[in-house]
Amino acid sequence: MQPVISTDKLQMFENRLAKVFKHIHKQAKRQDITCYRVYDHDLPEFPMSIDFYEDKLYIAEYRRRHGMSDEEHEQWLDAALAVVEKVLCVPQDKIYVKQRQRKQGRLGQYQKVSEEKEYFVVEEAGLKFKVNLSDYLDTGLFLDHRITRAMVKQKAAGKRVLNLFAYTGSFSVYAAAGGASSVTTVDLSKTYLTWAEENMVLNGFNDTSFRFDNADVKQYLQELKPNMFDLVIMDPPTFSNSKKMKDDFLDIQRDHVELISNVLYAMSPGAILYFSTNFTKFILDKENIHCSTIKDITGATTPFDFSGKLKRYCWKIVK
Repeated sequence: MQPVISTDKLQMFENRLAKVFKHIHKQAKRQDITCYRVYDHDLPEFPMSIDFYEDKLYIAEYRRRHGMSDEEHEQWLDAALAVVEKVLCVPQDKIYVKQRQRKQGRLGQYQKVSEEKEYFVVEEAGLKFKVNLSDYLDTGLFLDHRITRAMVKQKAAGKRVLNLFAYTGSFSVYAAAGGASSVTTVDLSKTYLTWAEENMVLNGFNDTSFRFDNADVKQYLQELKPNMFDLVIMDPPTFSNSKKMKDDFLDIQRDHVELISNVLYAMSPGAILYFSTNFTKFILDKENIHCSTIKDITGATTPFDFSGKLKRYCWKIVK
């Protein structure tokens, strides 16, 4: 049987992976970072991202029209994984593989794909986070926001913090670690809100100054009063049509002015909003956002392991 991928192509993949790993691993070790991206679609024949979560690997294969039968695709994947195992020195039982859409943004975080319930704890900047590499299309910790989380921690002391579309609450943990006077964590999913609460408790943050609100963010924002928060994080999905939403659906391009305006209404003078989106065609409508300053901090929040590969934007908006 003719191999699906040539020996030459596999050797190219091996060489490329070895080169980027040597470079990125050195930087990660220097900064004491144990969860980081080592490869992201560097070669068109190998359209996948590869992330280290301490001693485990999470590989997400991007969907594409590959023209292979199921058997041929399995043969291709086995060959690629053999290279990964060899170069990165991670055994097969610690490698997790998922297949995901190239343009789904973070909507996939609400899709369960397995029921293995294999959770474990990783550390980032001395803080602990529960991750799951088997059951969901996303792991529980977005590695591309590592620097943004550190910014939140730096600004959080004495602040009333609001984390919207909070997912598993990593920003909430950083805010609490930074000395926030209160942290309110909001998400539509009870599963992820419980996960967020568990992350907070893992780090010793379990008193009444930490709230967890299960709510549709669009509706939630309409009920807030002025001067309630001093620091806000909002990282919404590109698109959501959850049946739990009171409105029909969320479209971040269409709805972002309304969302940001409602957040600003509830913020104190001089308060900061960190707003982020994964929608690659997103255009921020600055003219209709009434605030003190808007600064694009995408570059400043791009970690070394995502340089040139980042598929998201981030702004610092000051009321």
